[in-house]
Amino acid sequence: MSSTSAIFLIILGIVVAQRAGNIVRQVSRGVLPNDAIGTLLTFNLIQFMPMMLSLAIFLATLLTLTRWHRDSEMVIWMSAGLSLRQWLGPIMRFVAPIVVIISVFSLIILPWANEKAENYRNQLKKRDEFSTISPGTFKESTSGDRIYFIEGFDKLGYEVKNIFVQSRQNGKTGIITANTGTRFQAPNGDNFLRLQHGRRYEVIPNSLEVQTTEFERYDIRIETKEAAPAVTSTQNKSTQSLLGGDAPADHAELHWRFAMPISTLVMVLLALPLSFVDPRAGRSLNVMFAILIFIVYNNLLSIFQAWLTQGKLPLFVGLWPVHLSFMLLGGYLYHRRSTLQPLLPTWLSALSLRKAASRRGQQR
Repeated sequence: MSSTSAIFLIILGIVVAQRAGNIVRQVSRGVLPNDAIGTLLTFNLIQFMPMMLSLAIFLATLLTLTRWHRDSEMVIWMSAGLSLRQWLGPIMRFVAPIVVIISVFSLIILPWANEKAENYRNQLKKRDEFSTISPGTFKESTSGDRIYFIEGFDKLGYEVKNIFVQSRQNGKTGIITANTGTRFQAPNGDNFLRLQHGRRYEVIPNSLEVQTTEFERYDIRIETKEAAPAVTSTQNKSTQSLLGGDAPADHAELHWRFAMPISTLVMVLLALPLSFVDPRAGRSLNVMFAILIFIVYNNLLSIFQAWLTQGKLPLFVGLWPVHLSFMLLGGYLYHRRSTLQPLLPTWLSALSLRKAASRRGQQR
């Protein structure tokens, strides 16, 4: 379990770094407000949780069995008259709780998180343009007639300091600067930015003259965004509603949710024959091969899900061809391990060795 936790934390760190970097880039461009980073990152982690748990349990099982082979403990196991098949019981008891957690995430928590994330994004789209301004950066308004620059906010974001606003109305360009400002809402619901102790410069068209006006208070109306109507996605629907749906997209999403725990079981069973270590091939070859199989497996699931959504496959077929193919692959690899044969056939191994030898000869 300790190796599983360590691998999961490594995968979690990679996902957090990647998703956080993507969200921060959107914040720096003004697409998202600053206070949305933590919430969106949490929703992203929930969405990736089944995949992270599946990969973590697969690699933990593979590396544990690989260590047994490398330390010759598997030789003692075989010498005692025990076969690889007798590993299935302990592995299934170890994996079963994780598969249950993945099933709960995939069937219950993930649709809820997708719905909440979509609602939160729609709320962000409806927020006014002032909420997306980052301190120390220029931000253009939605209509394109204003440019804002604010040096800093207070903790709640209602008070600002050192404000610069450039506006263009009726062919005239105006520049407003102020030391401080506060945000407030009028009785009719409109949002305003009240600037205090500042100046307004207005450039006269076709002239070098600039009119300067000093003010004690100046109110700027903040435009609100009109978001498009929310469209319900199949990813946001509950599993119960998908069971009663007739659309191909509903069936494809339902097959995908059940595919998460099923693929975890299949990959863990594949780890048993893949764990054998060939001393001449290096320690990491089987791990690289296993990760490649994991990537191909999940990509094929995505392709078949897209085909189901487009109606190119019968609904009763679902994603089962992918699962059955990898089950057969696992059975084939298990048979070769049980009969003490290499994973790859002899002719394929010889072909790869000849290619490697020819490359070495060309390099010399």
